[in-house]
Amino acid sequence: MRKKFIVLGALLAAFSLTKLNAQINFGDKAIGAVQKGVTGFTFSNADAAKLSKEAVDKLDSEHEIAGAADGYALRLNRVFGKHVSGEGFTLNYKVYKLKEVNAFATADGSVRVYSGLMDIMDDNELIAVIGHEIGHVANNDSRDAIRAAYQKEALMDGVSSQSATVATVTDSQLGKIGSAIVDSKFSRKQEAEADLFAYNFMKKNGYNVNAEESAFRILAKMSEGAQASFIDQMMSSHPDSQKRAEDAKKRAEKDGLYKPYVQQKIVNTVPPATTTKKAATTTKKAATTKKTTTKKK
Repeated sequence: MRKKFIVLGALLAAFSLTKLNAQINFGDKAIGAVQKGVTGFTFSNADAAKLSKEAVDKLDSEHEIAGAADGYALRLNRVFGKHVSGEGFTLNYKVYKLKEVNAFATADGSVRVYSGLMDIMDDNELIAVIGHEIGHVANNDSRDAIRAAYQKEALMDGVSSQSATVATVTDSQLGKIGSAIVDSKFSRKQEAEADLFAYNFMKKNGYNVNAEESAFRILAKMSEGAQASFIDQMMSSHPDSQKRAEDAKKRAEKDGLYKPYVQQKIVNTVPPATTTKKAATTTKKAATTKKTTTKKK
C-alpha cells in the first residue's frame, strides 16, 4: 500500500506541473469532462464530511495504527489532543506507523499523522504542520478536494453524472478517493492561506511561531539529500518549502517575534513515568492476589 501511495503521488505531482491552480489534478481533459458532466451537482459540507469519513475509515483499516498505549499516539495526544474542535467540525487524531513523512486532515475532521513525520519534527514543528493541515479543513480546501475526487470517480465509473445528489460509492471508489485525499494537491494560494492559519493558530495558543519556519527548512533540506525519497509524497503535495520557510520568517519578524529556532528533543517512546506507573500497578495487583490466596489457605 505504501508503494501504491508513492506511485500515485508521483503521477499526481506530474499532473500538477500543467495545472498548478487545480485543487486535485487529474489532467485537463478529465477535469473538463467532469465539469461538463455534473451540471446542477451539489456537494454540501455534510456530503464532504460523510464521504471523507468513509474514505478515511477504509484507509485506517489498511494501515497499522498506533495503539492508545503506543509512544507515538501518547505523544500526539499530549501535543495536540487538547485541540479537538474547529468551526463546524470535531477533530480526531491517529498515527499511521509508516516511514513516509506526511500528514493530512479531511473534511470530517480526521487528522492522520505518519510516524515518519514525528521522527523528524519536535512538538512545536509538529504543531505547525498539523495546524497547516487543519487550515485546509477550516478553509474548505479539503471539502473541495474530496468533491473533485468524487466527481472524478463518478465520471470514470459511470455514476449518474446528471444527479444533483451524492450517490453511494463502491469500495473500490472509496479506495481511490482515499488515495486522492492522501495526495491532495492545493493551489499556491490555498497553501499560503493554510500556512497563515497555522501561524495564527500557534500565535493564538502561545506556541513558538518560529517552529513553522523550522518545519519547512527541515523539509527543504531533506528534499535535497539522500533522504529525499522519504518525503517525495509530502513535497509533491506541499511544494516550495524553502519559500514558505522565508514567508514564515517574515511573518514572525513583522510581529516582532522572530528568533532562530532550536529544535527540541524528539521523544516518541512511552514516557518513563507511564512505564513505572504500569509496573507499580502490576506489582500491586500481584501482591493483592498473593495476599488473597494466602488468606484462603
